[in-house]
Amino acid sequence: MTSSTVPYGNLTGPSTLRRLATAPVAGPLAALVLACAFFSLMTDQFLSGGNFSLIIQQVMVVGALAVGQTLIILTAGIDLSCGAVMAFGSIVIAKTAAEGTVPPLVAIALGLAVCAGFGLLNGLLVKLIPLPPFIVTLGMLNVAFALTHIYSNEQTVSDLPRALTFLGETFPLGDTDVTYGSLLALALFGLFAYLLSSTSWGRHVYALGNSPEAARLNGIRTGRLTIGLYAIAGLVYGIAALLLISRTGVGDPQAGQTDNLDSITAVVLGGTSLFGGRGSVLGSLIGALIVGVFRNGLQLMGVASIYQTLITGVLVILAVTVDQISRKRIR
Repeated sequence: MTSSTVPYGNLTGPSTLRRLATAPVAGPLAALVLACAFFSLMTDQFLSGGNFSLIIQQVMVVGALAVGQTLIILTAGIDLSCGAVMAFGSIVIAKTAAEGTVPPLVAIALGLAVCAGFGLLNGLLVKLIPLPPFIVTLGMLNVAFALTHIYSNEQTVSDLPRALTFLGETFPLGDTDVTYGSLLALALFGLFAYLLSSTSWGRHVYALGNSPEAARLNGIRTGRLTIGLYAIAGLVYGIAALLLISRTGVGDPQAGQTDNLDSITAVVLGGTSLFGGRGSVLGSLIGALIVGVFRNGLQLMGVASIYQTLITGVLVILAVTVDQISRKRIR
């Protein structure tokens, strides 16, 4: 196992600073700090607790999707269906709860189960047939998108019970209002950061991404692990669906149409390799924040949204280029 598969080591040794400087998240973290410094100089509104809280609220849905996307990309796969699956899950939760056919908590459980089912089906198709993850998830994107519009009858679902919108409520933290959904999103990152860095399951995930054949020869059940990762990613997309409802207050069939690409952007900017086996969930959090900071800062500066998209695209190309160069140097 390469050193990149172990995000943290002994922090008391003499090479601590060197390890931190060469960690996969060092570059994205430096980029985030520089971006914050730049926008704090360009606009007085950027450097405030309220604005930072707004940034976190804006990225928490894509950030949650990025958690599941990270699990898939660590295995050298990709999931293009995550945004559409999230949208369908949100409609299932919202419509079943609004109709009153089941209690709100049961509606949430149904939405989570539906999203996990999509992930499980993705995993089965990828591993058992097998089919390329790109093709499987591209097809599933269209399936989930169509089902969302069929089930919702193209109608936005409103008048939702408080249990579905509670995570959008705020509590004071000093002079700043913070949403409960932001805390859930951060807790999600913390949970999977621990699982990937400090458990045998996490080590198996990195081993699978580095070399599936070597992982199999070392006794790892790669098929079961792959299918499980897609199912877990689907469950995380269900949590993102709940966060989406809490943020917007409705079930919107038009939601999530570009969130799949935004989640991939966050993962790539966070230093996770598209070739698998290298990266971290915390890096994806930093990547999501980079996108959020750039969009927020440029908006405060009065820059048109089309240029925000342009800059985001340039950042992705630069991140993938750096990853490719670093892989060649390792070889």
